Amino acid sequence: MANPIIQRELIGLLRTRRAFGLQLGLSLVLGILVLLRWPPDAQVNLTGDQSQQVFQLFVFGLMVGLILLAPVFPASSIVRERQQGTLALLLNSPLRPWDILFGKLVGVLGYVLILLVLSLPAGAACWAMGGLSLGSQMFLAYGILTLAAVQYASAALFISTRAANTDTSLRATYGVVLLMAVVVLGPFEFLGRLVTGPLGTTLEWIRCISPIPAMLEILGQSAAGSSGIMSMEGAPFRYAVLAGISILIFNGLTLARLNLRMFDRPRNAGKITDERSTGAQVFRRIMYLWFFDPQRRSGLIGDSTNPVMIKEFRCSKFGRGHWMMRLIGGCLIVSLGLTLASANSSTDWGVEKMGAILVLLQMALLILVTPSLASGLISTEREGGGWQLLQMTPLGAFTIIAGKLLAVWRTLLLLIMATLPGYALMVFYVDQDKAASALEIIFTLFLTAAFAILLSAAISSLFRRTAVATAVSYTLLLLICAGTMLVWMGRGAPFTPPVVQAVLLVNPLAAALQAIRAPGFEEYNLIPQNWWILGGGCLLSLIVLIVQTRRLTRPR
Repeated sequence: MANPIIQRELIGLLRTRRAFGLQLGLSLVLGILVLLRWPPDAQVNLTGDQSQQVFQLFVFGLMVGLILLAPVFPASSIVRERQQGTLALLLNSPLRPWDILFGKLVGVLGYVLILLVLSLPAGAACWAMGGLSLGSQMFLAYGILTLAAVQYASAALFISTRAANTDTSLRATYGVVLLMAVVVLGPFEFLGRLVTGPLGTTLEWIRCISPIPAMLEILGQSAAGSSGIMSMEGAPFRYAVLAGISILIFNGLTLARLNLRMFDRPRNAGKITDERSTGAQVFRRIMYLWFFDPQRRSGLIGDSTNPVMIKEFRCSKFGRGHWMMRLIGGCLIVSLGLTLASANSSTDWGVEKMGAILVLLQMALLILVTPSLASGLISTEREGGGWQLLQMTPLGAFTIIAGKLLAVWRTLLLLIMATLPGYALMVFYVDQDKAASALEIIFTLFLTAAFAILLSAAISSLFRRTAVATAVSYTLLLLICAGTMLVWMGRGAPFTPPVVQAVLLVNPLAAALQAIRAPGFEEYNLIPQNWWILGGGCLLSLIVLIVQTRRLTRPR
């Protein structure tokens, strides 16, 4: 604690109302999860099934909270210092780069560890019910959670040294966390039964980058959809090894970046294609199909074109044509590749699991991409001073909202369209009876995209800082799509089928899985009620966005 950065980061964070609210909210949620299953007559069965069920739900709830909260503070720690001009002062102070890194890491991890400590009473209540091992389950589970917190915080700090601003750092950090926690499970899940030998062993090690297999093995449960995840023992040891290596790599890269050279970022100005030779122009027109050349001089904005939409396209990296083609091509290849790989195992998996794979892929793309595009629509303008320039133009609130929403919607529409060929391949070449289910899933995806855009845009209009708006948008979307799945995991104990049905009605991911009849979702009836709920959420978010934007456009 003698490190001044630790005192500033940790104590300053603990004094904020937001930190206190997160501590109180997480403690209440975890306590309620335990109380819902606490035996009313103070008696438990001798097998310890009740305590095991409650502890599984408690641990996965804590893990979801950790994934949501751990990257937020370190992702904006160093990049905010650079934007405010205090990072140069730190690098010129007597503090060594190692002292700065250690202070930042301990400062942000201190808050996460406090959250883990606050969850101990609920965990102790699970242990008091009996049936749990203090050493092989309680201690190991908390050890995996602590290691995951250090791993994600280290990754976030490194990304913070590379990002240009806080919102970019948050977007990249959540993407990396999603990659390390969920996406790495995919190769073994899809190909684990098809390959053996060294390649199969490599896939097993890749999936152990995520803490989920290790936690499942500690809890001794085979969750729905975890076939393959539970097929190998020793997952906690493998995760500890890989997490330790990744922590050393991330911290080493961060330490190498903490010097005055990080302020020198020379960039090649490039050369406009129109100013090159005729041969170079013809070559680039062929290679970039003319429309997607990043160095081509843009044309004039038409009289009937929304200028705000064009401004968003030209100022956003993902709005540029060449980046869009890369995203679309990548999504198309992944979608068709997963479908073909699944079709080879259709006799073992079935069409339902194949559809579930595509649904999870598309929902993960929507959750990852949408807040990064829409959560800064209004807040970035206010934070960077661009909103005052918009106020001086003759553009009204409706024109501003329409232009910004159309820019984001085009990007998401192209991403969704790039993943749809997988359903066509599944319907026409595997099982033609699933055409109706495929249409229901597609409509759910489009409605989910609209809801995610409007929700993120409404949140963006409520906050001045883009980093806060991005964090809130990611948190709400993950709570809706992933947090409600905790209730589904606790179906039968402690949650009854009507309770699970009511909670899953707000989850578009569950609705899409129910439409394809994925394992574990056949008994629920979520469509069309989920569509009405998403439609109501879209309408409410749009009203908030319009009212708040009209208020911001008024003269002050």
